[in-house]
Amino acid sequence: MAEGPEDLNLPNAVITRIIKEALPHGVNISKEARSAISRAASMFVLYATSCANNFAMKGKRKTLNAADVLSAMEEMEFQRFISPLKEALDAYRREQKGKKETSEQKKKDKDRTDSEEQDESREDDNDEDDERMEEEEQNDEEEVDN
Repeated sequence: MAEGPEDLNLPNAVITRIIKEALPHGVNISKEARSAISRAASMFVLYATSCANNFAMKGKRKTLNAADVLSAMEEMEFQRFISPLKEALDAYRREQKGKKETSEQKKKDKDRTDSEEQDESREDDNDEDDERMEEEEQNDEEEVDN
């Protein structure tokens, strides 16, 4: 576990990307300001996590879920973020559902392909067996003729 909040700073690249997306084009930010925003974001995440953890503990659970985070946002009086957060959560769930369906479809296609290959292999084996039997019958006929 980290000893203090300064040990839990978010990656600078992530913070820089978020800042650039939030500011108009051509506006620069000093290293000091970027550092302050990074620390503030880290503290916000820690506080939100702590509040969400309280809701999970009240529910006698050890795992935080999306409802805990939404409840924490309301408790922290960040109601204006609840709607965008729900939208982002719905988008994430749709994306995950799409990935799951794609994965399942690929698995079905692979199973179908494997099954078809096995059928073809069986047909080839059967054809070879038929050819051997015909040869044996011909040999048997030749031996009888001799």
